[in-house]
Formats: sequence, C-alpha cells, structure tokens
Amino acid sequence: MTNTIHPVALFRLSVLGPLTSRDYLGHGELKAMLAQLATQPYNIPGTRRRFLSEKTIEAWYYEWKRDGVDALTPKPRKDRGSCKLNTHLQAIILQAKRDNPSRSLDELIRLLEVEGIVSIGQLKRSTVHRLLKRYGLSKPAATDGQPIERRSYEARTAGDIWYGDVMHGPKVTINNQLRKTYLVSLMDDASRLICHSAFCPGETALDIEHVLKQALLKRGLPKRLVIDNGAAYRAASLQGICARLNIRLIYCRPYEPEGKGKLERWHRVVRQQFVTELHSGHLQNLDTLNQALWAWVDRVYHLREHSVLATTPLKRWQQDIEKMRSLGPFAHQIDALFYHRHLRKVRKDGTVSMGGQLFEVDYLLAGRKVQLVVDPQTQTVVGVESPEGDSLGLATLLDKLGNCHRQRQRATEDKQTDDNNTAQMFNAIDTLITNKPL
Repeated sequence: MTNTIHPVALFRLSVLGPLTSRDYLGHGELKAMLAQLATQPYNIPGTRRRFLSEKTIEAWYYEWKRDGVDALTPKPRKDRGSCKLNTHLQAIILQAKRDNPSRSLDELIRLLEVEGIVSIGQLKRSTVHRLLKRYGLSKPAATDGQPIERRSYEARTAGDIWYGDVMHGPKVTINNQLRKTYLVSLMDDASRLICHSAFCPGETALDIEHVLKQALLKRGLPKRLVIDNGAAYRAASLQGICARLNIRLIYCRPYEPEGKGKLERWHRVVRQQFVTELHSGHLQNLDTLNQALWAWVDRVYHLREHSVLATTPLKRWQQDIEKMRSLGPFAHQIDALFYHRHLRKVRKDGTVSMGGQLFEVDYLLAGRKVQLVVDPQTQTVVGVESPEGDSLGLATLLDKLGNCHRQRQRATEDKQTDDNNTAQMFNAIDTLITNKPL
C-alpha cells in the first residue's frame, strides 16, 4: 500500500515545481529561479507568513534531489517531549501558570526572576513555551479561565468604527535592494469601505500615521479607531493625534485576531485577488505597487457587491455621508496635527541637536527646555515650542561660517555697563593729564 504523503511535503514540492520540472539547470539559472520563487506569495501551512526566503527554498531543493519527496516531510525535534529544566523548576512554572492562566511567557519568567528562583536571563521563552505546550497550558486564556464570549456585530452608520491592521506584502525594489513591504489598511466597519490602504517599507508608527492622514483627508473623522496592540500603535504621537481629533482609540486584546475579523477577510481578498495578479512591472518600486493597489480598490473592490451588505461598499458608504464627521475646523491644520515634538535643552550657544544636526534658536532660550516641532514625513524642523505648546519662533540649521560675520546681540544692561566703564576710563586719563607737573 502506498504511504500517504505529508501535506507539508506536498506544499514544499509545489513550491519547487519549476525546479523539479527541469532535468538540467545552466550556470546561474538556479540562483535566478530561487530569486523569482522568493518573490511569490504562498499559503504556507501552519503560519500567517506568505513569503519564503531563497535559502529555505534552496535547502528544500537539495533535500528533494537527494531523497525525493519523503525528504520534504518536516522532521520532529530531536528533543521533543524532553525538558532541560529540573523537575522542581518545572513544577513551579506549571503551578504559576495554573494559578493565573492569563500570565504570558515574559510575566512567568519575570516572576521567577523577582522571586530569586532563577537568575536573570537563565530562562528562555522557547523553553518555557515548550514546557507549557507539553501540558496543554500554552494557549492564552480568559481572566477567569472561561471561554471568551464573541458575537458578530456591525456599526449602525458608516464612520462610527474604523479598523486598522498590517499585512505582510510582496517584495519590491527599495534603494536598489529587494525588500518586503507591509500593507497598512484602514477599513470602515459598517460599509467595508477601505478608507485608505498603502504598501509601506515598514510597519512603524510613522507608516501608520501616514495612512491615517490620507484616510482622514479622503473620508473624514471616525468616532472610534480599533487597532492592534503592537508598539507602533501605542506610540505617543498616534495617541496625541487621535486625542486632538476626538477619535476614541481602542486596542484589541493580544493574540485575538478574531477582534478584527472583517480586516482579516480583507487581507485574504487582497492576497487572492490582487497580489496573485501582480507582475514584474508592478513590483518595480513602492509607487508602482501602490498605484496598482489604489486602482484595484477604486475600480474593483469598492464597486463589487459585498455578500453581507447586499450592495457595494461605496454605495453603502454614500448612504451615511450626511451623518459622518467631517474634518471641519481641522482641515486647515491637518499637517500641523501630524507634526512630531521632541523635547530638547538649548545649549549655551543657542543651539539644539536633532537627528545628528544642530539648529539655532533664539539665544534668549539658552539653558531652557523647548520642543522641536518636526514634520515626520520630510524630517524637517518647522519651529520651536515651549513644553506647554506655545510658539517660540523658528529653528534654523546652524551655519558656522555665516556666524563668523554675524553681529552679536547683547543685553541692554551689558551695553550700559560697557558705556559707563569707557567714560570712567577717559575721565581718569583726563585727571592724570591735568595734574601732571610742568
């Protein structure tokens, strides 16, 4: 009887398809084909990742050449089922997890380090995870140990709730290097309309703020913004923007992608209907990739009837236009709302440092703490403020050569003192000359 081939082995064989179909590869062909395969998205079993490295595909290829499809079957860990921790320490970790099932790996390790049971850095997260998984304690649990109640819901009107999340995108050429992109998206809950979406070189707070700014300009102000719990979303700059615009910022629970199920569905649609249709011309750079994305969103996604809505996302959005919050008084200051502020202390020579450069401010601010106001998109300093937010003028790039010929300013009292000292000196000279004997 023929043995069943492992599903993972079949997947790896499908990835190697263009290589396994060739009886002979010329000089340089293997490297070129590996690079091409690494740019394609895959539905990788057991993970949310969508791309494979050239090194991984190459290793699979040589394993297949050596032992055939059986060599592509994943190998179990040699230490599977074993644990290097002593029995007493294992019992302490398991009991700490059972006492509070919501404790994360980092919290468990920190607890043992604080109690002096282990030294700092002794326990590895992977070791603790394998131990918990072995005893069925690795999955996050509700605070009370009971399953979390989930219910399907929908906002009453468009603009009530927006969702934000990031998806790993295809690789494009950035600064002459092939780099992975990240799709940052904001979706309206009631209409499933994409307020704005863009492929970015990273998933930092700056990338997220850039997409949010474009979404606000195009679609107005949401009442609530539901986003991930990552560090980029918890940036003080993003929180400040939402606070000034009166947008309630809501963070999803960690490890619970179900809280953004509509966006997860959007990501699946993007992979299946957009990413799979990309060709080399779309992947030349970020601009060409985003142009293709925006054309597809406006001409296909927004105009295609949604099964749940029984209409298109655009038509559903248009039904509630009069009920939405517009930018209104914030429209003329939208750029300023997205400026970043960095606290600095002015040096004695009236300069402050920022990004490895020195900027001159009013010399009267020497010794005081000020905020440099920076446009994060262009990384230019646009002004100076007090820590309370009051404008203190401009900041100009330090020009040392120009300062050689610039007239210095002095305080009024210093000038008066100098004048008095000069007058006294001349009076003393006149007295000496007058009293000198003939």
